[in-house]
Amino acid sequence: MTAGTALLGALAVSAPAQAHPEYVPKPDKMMVIDVVSANGSGCPAGTAEIQVSPDFTAFTVTYANYTALVGPTATPLDFRKNCQLALDIKVPGGFTFAIASADYRGYASLRPGSYGQQAASYYFQGHSRTTRSRHDFKGPMEDSWQRTDKVAIASLNYLPCGERKFLNINTELRVNRGTSDTRKHTNFLSMDSTDAAINTLYRVAWKKC
Repeated sequence: MTAGTALLGALAVSAPAQAHPEYVPKPDKMMVIDVVSANGSGCPAGTAEIQVSPDFTAFTVTYANYTALVGPTATPLDFRKNCQLALDIKVPGGFTFAIASADYRGYASLRPGSYGQQAASYYFQGHSRTTRSRHDFKGPMEDSWQRTDKVAIASLNYLPCGERKFLNINTELRVNRGTSDTRKHTNFLSMDSTDAAINTLYRVAWKKC
């Protein structure tokens, strides 16, 4: 995990069109993202990296070894992989933020009868409110995949104004063999950054306090 500090300035609202333009900070405002930790079987040490997008409207997490699988070479625990990111996000004075949407990409190799799942949750440290999502996959499937979580403006989980809390993002992949034969064949579901286009993109929405 790249533990450096990323500076994010002049953020535009990447939420649905009904978001109001006054929620956008002035160009001289900046947001600082510090990666506190990355833990889980889907993101072993040194296999995840965070970057700020060139247009300063999002941050991206790429994974080098995030694959859930069942098959002849898999261990009993390989059917489920997860990664929890803890981010310390410092916002400009007078503003708060929320995750407006997230794009997930990867590859699925599922035999007939098998199935998989990609899930995510977003919550601020110490707060009970959690935004959750889930996407299901069904074999046969041998292809790249992309899924998007979109949060309605009224449901956005904003950090309470004036508070300083870590943003936790917990993602998970699961694969179940179902009725498929895993004695010879492997079923897997991955979020893998071997191709730079395969990553997870989180968009940020601003709001004035």
